[in-house]
Amino acid sequence: MGQASIGDLLNDKAREQMKSMSKTNKNISELKPGEKPEGFYLIKSFDVKKTTNGKQYIDIELVDKTGSINAKIWDYTKDVEDIVNSSSIVKVRGEVLEWNGTKQLKVNKIRGRLPEDDIKTSELIPSAPIENEEMMSSIKGYIKKIKDGEIRLLVDTIINKYADKLFYYPAAKKNHHSYLGGLLYHMLRMLQTGEKLGQVYDFINMDYVYAGVLLHDICKILEMDADTYGVVSDYTMEGKLLGHIIQGIKEIEVEGEKIGIHREKSIILQHMVLSHHYEPEFGSPKKPMTPEAELLHFLDIIDARMFDFEHSLEGVEPGQFTDKIWLLDNRNLYKPMDDEQ
Repeated sequence: MGQASIGDLLNDKAREQMKSMSKTNKNISELKPGEKPEGFYLIKSFDVKKTTNGKQYIDIELVDKTGSINAKIWDYTKDVEDIVNSSSIVKVRGEVLEWNGTKQLKVNKIRGRLPEDDIKTSELIPSAPIENEEMMSSIKGYIKKIKDGEIRLLVDTIINKYADKLFYYPAAKKNHHSYLGGLLYHMLRMLQTGEKLGQVYDFINMDYVYAGVLLHDICKILEMDADTYGVVSDYTMEGKLLGHIIQGIKEIEVEGEKIGIHREKSIILQHMVLSHHYEPEFGSPKKPMTPEAELLHFLDIIDARMFDFEHSLEGVEPGQFTDKIWLLDNRNLYKPMDDEQ
């Protein structure tokens, strides 16, 4: 056997170093400024950008089951871009920094996942805290609560049409419920909240509330292109040109005509989808004109905001503040002390 070259020895050493990374994998929620983590993460999104002096770098959002962190690859090469572009799961070695009050990861080394890597994909994929089958069963239960036969048939038809993708689709590309099964979870929590509020405001027609919740975001499935990890690579052509609100209105009109639903019922449901973002700059040219449409808007807002609060406070010790949360108007959130302390 011939003597190994220095290059071979260096490559062997590099491989051994990279193999050891899985042993030091640290959850994103646990990362602290000054640490130099090594581990597996899921790439949620990335973009090649330029600094003010024209130097290229790669901006990445890395996620695992516990959270997300913005990462930068300052030493850009085409080979590195190819790795990022072709890999959903990567091994990363870097340093945690703090920028404008927010944690950021400076990436020093990165490679794609190898077949021999001992890593559980389920540990890296952010997902809803309830099993998808259980959520879908609950959704079906709410559909059965719709008393009006035409409305119930319309909702059941549309939900069944997109059922397969509902099992993994997120509710957004970057913001609230942007993870595996997020759309289903968002719908379920809105249904649960709406049911409770319907007990207080008993003049509300709950058939429209349940239907509005189930249909208001259903066409995000057509708006976004997501993989089975719940990661959105981009918006579809129709999503960019029309958006999920217009697509949702079309869906109600087309499927409603097929089953022969009464015109007013179809128009009311279309109006609920049209107005649920409330403001023209957010995609709603009309404000809610029925109490059910008004309630739908606030159910949407409540669930989105509570999601942001819940996930921003995960991993924060009682009595401590979070970093600035951009989604919540750059607020530093506070986690109150436990009563026992």
